[in-house]
Amino acid sequence: MATVVELICYPIKGCAGTSCDRALLTPAGLAHDRAFMVVDADGVFRTQRRDPQLAPIRPEIDAGGERLTLRRPGADPVTIDVDTGGPRRDVQLFGNPFRGIDQGDAAAHWLSQALGADSRLVRVPPEHERVTDGAIPGTAGYADSSPLHVLSRTSLDVLNARLGERGAPPLPMARFRPNVVVEGWADPHTEDRVRRCTVGEAELGYAKLAIRCAVTLVDQDTGTRAGPEPLRTFAGYRRAPQGGVAFGGKFAVLRPGKVAVGDELVVTEWGTAEL
Repeated sequence: MATVVELICYPIKGCAGTSCDRALLTPAGLAHDRAFMVVDADGVFRTQRRDPQLAPIRPEIDAGGERLTLRRPGADPVTIDVDTGGPRRDVQLFGNPFRGIDQGDAAAHWLSQALGADSRLVRVPPEHERVTDGAIPGTAGYADSSPLHVLSRTSLDVLNARLGERGAPPLPMARFRPNVVVEGWADPHTEDRVRRCTVGEAELGYAKLAIRCAVTLVDQDTGTRAGPEPLRTFAGYRRAPQGGVAFGGKFAVLRPGKVAVGDELVVTEWGTAEL
């Protein structure tokens, strides 16, 4: 039996996640997940690939999404009232145009100090409509692609065993920034074969493999690059047919609902793994 052992929401794209015991799974993923994004002066999104110091920034948002607090080591926190009705501005995510609502000067000043570069914080507007790709398309806020990233502990165990064979230290689950962590599958990468499943009140549909990038080289506690692992080890056994290396699965939300740690993940349709 596979069960959910962690639920992690990332309110601000690229920043630290918040673990929760239960959450509402919306069509765009866990409530408030990647609802906010840090952009540069031109509205282009900031990412750990270029700004690894995003990682230790810890956002906290209230259940209603009305108050957002930003924390980081060595600095006073800042709390803002979330603006969902202000003027829209143009933003870019992987070269694609979207709209965002600027969250004001206090957040912008705090983030600019943290990152050492002019930055603004934007939120997805209520009218935000975005269709993500994959075998089963979904929708998302400012996530890279697909609303939900599922990863099993068994898959991480195999990676860490391979790292150990190279004399490298094990990596924590946080390095891979999943939304849903599953325990109970005997075989690693079982998430690659799931095509439809239910968890709590929700139903999920497989979109695609999670192709990994240089973010996996960033220590999520310190915000420093710590490469070349795990990409070097992934290259030896997780090369995806479409290019890159894969670890975990991306899923669309077919039926929203409440989910909780301890919920059973029931697979209702299996398929053949792409890798």
